Amino acid sequence: MSLASRLPDRPGTEAVAVKGWLGAHRWLLLRRASQLFFLALFLAGPLFGVWITKGTLASSLTLGILPLSDPFIQLQSLVAGHLPILTAVTGAFLVLAGYLLVGGRVYCSWVCPINPVTDAAFWLHRRLGFGKGWQPRRGTRIWLLVLALLGSAVTGTVFWEFVNPVTLFHRALVYGLVGGWFVVLAIFLFDLFVSRRGWCSHLCPVGAFYGQLNRFALLKISAKARAACDNCMDCFAVCPEPHVITPALRGTEPDGSPVIRHFDCTNCARCIDVCAKDVFAFALRSDRSEVSARPHLAPES
Repeated sequence: MSLASRLPDRPGTEAVAVKGWLGAHRWLLLRRASQLFFLALFLAGPLFGVWITKGTLASSLTLGILPLSDPFIQLQSLVAGHLPILTAVTGAFLVLAGYLLVGGRVYCSWVCPINPVTDAAFWLHRRLGFGKGWQPRRGTRIWLLVLALLGSAVTGTVFWEFVNPVTLFHRALVYGLVGGWFVVLAIFLFDLFVSRRGWCSHLCPVGAFYGQLNRFALLKISAKARAACDNCMDCFAVCPEPHVITPALRGTEPDGSPVIRHFDCTNCARCIDVCAKDVFAFALRSDRSEVSARPHLAPES
């Protein structure tokens, strides 16, 4: 029996009964607030004349003091043959330092404005009872990352920015450009009808880039109470990258660590929300505070 066939239809039901609705959606609500906060920072100036932050997620200046630059953008600029200015280097270094602390793919789940779009597509996909659909190999996004860098090198431009859904979405909101809305709609329909979790989990090169930073991040999610797991599978049902959970729950890391170390983990904390047994919690990557794992935990998919 496959993993997908054993996933619950309405994950988190038991957690709602135990914690209450707010308790079972706490981290999800915080993520949505975080995504809206970052979006508001960049839109407040052009839409309402309140210039707290000037720029976009690609490059910005906050309060006229704090420069921040997307390191992926700066990498493309570098391979395109453009030497970055000191402000851009400083901004990229600050962003890198931040994501090395909290995890690179925190960008995907806590900052990226496309995440609510793909989450909505996933929710509707499950409600309509669709199958997984076409599932590209997970390495596909690495190849797209390489192609984006090659495109920059060949064209001498920041190549990905021409098609980056985040940038196009921002332009659609600020300038009303219809093309940006079509790209967002295309991603929604792709995840809904073609490939479950297809864009973020399999194709997005930005996620691939930040996933590499995840290899060194200090903040992780730990299955520190994995002995309490009752194998309900709710965490697998809601996780955007469910393959990252099994080693932590089964203790199959070389040192038996309960920490989810896989670089695909987005630290979205939905596993924390939906677990009625409070198996998961945020922890440092060196966490060892768990009780021994039970032998009957969820098998590999």
